[in-house]
Amino acid sequence: MKVAVFGARGKVGAVVAAALADAGHDVVGIDLDDPVALDGCDAAVDFTQPDAVERDVTACVEAGVPCVIGTTGFDRAAVDRLGQEHNVPVFHAPNFAIGAVLMMRFAAEAAKHMPRAEIVELHHETKLDAPSGTAKATADAMGGDVAIHSVRLPGIVANQEVILGGQGQTLTIRHDTTSRDAFVPGVLLALQRVGELPPGLTVGLDTLL
Repeated sequence: MKVAVFGARGKVGAVVAAALADAGHDVVGIDLDDPVALDGCDAAVDFTQPDAVERDVTACVEAGVPCVIGTTGFDRAAVDRLGQEHNVPVFHAPNFAIGAVLMMRFAAEAAKHMPRAEIVELHHETKLDAPSGTAKATADAMGGDVAIHSVRLPGIVANQEVILGGQGQTLTIRHDTTSRDAFVPGVLLALQRVGELPPGLTVGLDTLL
């Protein structure tokens, strides 16, 4: 598969681009000032910044190239409209780590049985959005009325814990990303499946598991 990687020199994009090449894909790296060369591409991956996503997706869908988005904080409704208008599937996951998806699923189940919960999410200091997309998706899955606390510090990749409280007890569900390599299996799965998805935006790695 020939894959365009937007943000190929970024922290996550560089890891994803190298992993795709190792998996046998033909990778076209595209960064901010590079020409958007999509000729012959079967799919694209975006790990850039929120304000760049709509521009990148527009280029992809106009070329008929399905897109996998790992960036968070962008306008989902606008991207959904773009995909539907051009009859092209677009996939977005707030988190591509399989363990993070399981953490969200377990938290949603636990919220049915515990009366209160709060979320603490910790990310590297350069992450632009707070709360994170993962934290917001977790809160939504738990019913929406969950407080979120955001921490941005150097030395952290991505961690999240959900603390649930009930009479005489607490339950903590925690996921730690110690390396950006954790996102690779999820991205590979999304690339494998994105062409089968309906036009417009599909959200959540759990929809593919």
